[in-house]
Amino acid sequence: MVYVGIPKGQADQEEEVLKTIQDGDSDELTIKRFTESREKPGALWHIYAAKDTEKIREFLKKVAEEQGQENPVDHDPIHDQSWYLDRSLRKRLHQEYGVQGWAIVQFLGDVVFIPAGAPHQARTRAAVHNLYSCIKVAEDFVSPEHVKHCFWLTQEFRYLSHTHTNHEDKLQVKNVIYHAVKDAVGILRANESSLSRP
Repeated sequence: MVYVGIPKGQADQEEEVLKTIQDGDSDELTIKRFTESREKPGALWHIYAAKDTEKIREFLKKVAEEQGQENPVDHDPIHDQSWYLDRSLRKRLHQEYGVQGWAIVQFLGDVVFIPAGAPHQARTRAAVHNLYSCIKVAEDFVSPEHVKHCFWLTQEFRYLSHTHTNHEDKLQVKNVIYHAVKDAVGILRANESSLSRP
């Protein structure tokens, strides 16, 4: 979070931000960062364990059906980013499926790492709840430990409609694997003579 702009003279907005942080199930230390340390909060995230993805997907489809919405085969309630789990839906998800996530308030200067495949939401008009005007820098990367999971996500994206924003392989997992292996082989060949000595 590289910038958080707080409008001057809007005390009521500060109260609204505090209420949003509290309603977002943030812990006491996080609330104190805002109320006592006067740090600038930029966004409220909810991050869930990757192992709970199918339960969350099933829950969102169930809620959509209850509201009379369709669940087309080539769409996905998680990848579509068309849902925001408010406090009542998060509570229901926990009660009915045993799924509970982590609430993280991203303050000015904070970095939020989201593990591969971890469903997440951050409230904004899109997917993150911006508490104030802010600028975030986002970067996707593939760690060797999560290549398998990233490859699995890429396979999930293939089943989305061709017009879906996540249909393409944004992480380029196959290219990452190819270049990593190519570099490793190149290093081994360059050091072949020193490796063969007893």
